[in-house]
Amino acid sequence: MTSKKANFTEQNFDPAHPITKLRELNNLKERSEQTLDSLVRRLRAGDRTAAIELVDIYYKQIYLFMRRLGHNQHVSEDLTQESFLNAWHHIGQLRDGKALNGWLYRIASNVSRLYWRRNKHKKPAEIESFDTTDHTKAGPETAEHNEQMEQIKKAVAELPVKLRQTIILHYLQQLTIAEAADVAGIREGTFKSRLNRALTTLRKQVT
Repeated sequence: MTSKKANFTEQNFDPAHPITKLRELNNLKERSEQTLDSLVRRLRAGDRTAAIELVDIYYKQIYLFMRRLGHNQHVSEDLTQESFLNAWHHIGQLRDGKALNGWLYRIASNVSRLYWRRNKHKKPAEIESFDTTDHTKAGPETAEHNEQMEQIKKAVAELPVKLRQTIILHYLQQLTIAEAADVAGIREGTFKSRLNRALTTLRKQVT
């Protein structure tokens, strides 16, 4: 009975009401966390179907991460596969769904770092584009935007490795400050400091 009353009350809320929107977002977040928790439990139990789901969810993100770290297409594909294999072999280290995102990126970051140590003679490839422009449209504004994005991309690629990493993790891969700092293996305060330095450098170069 209580449940029916609650449902009736929610149905009478204006869908555009801020409280309703907030509840929708919270419910969506809760469902997402529950889904990831379920996925992690299945992974820890050795469920290979869950491993396939993990790849389906994260493959594109990790591949783009590798490209943005300066690996070419072929190497990025190999390192992405290696990252998922490492994740599968060390799945016992994963605590819950909340930790999944940062944990997987930390593995990928280590895989990339080891590659560069073994291949110091190789030069980084051009950073993968992060432009979201609709290229079906044309005009002065689009051309100007494209030029600005090219400048930003070039400026990011020229940043020192540690500063470039902060931009990639937080802005391009959209990790939280806490997740990004964990992936980088540094404190949140240190990460924020590096991020501010990176942004300051980019503003100067792009301006």
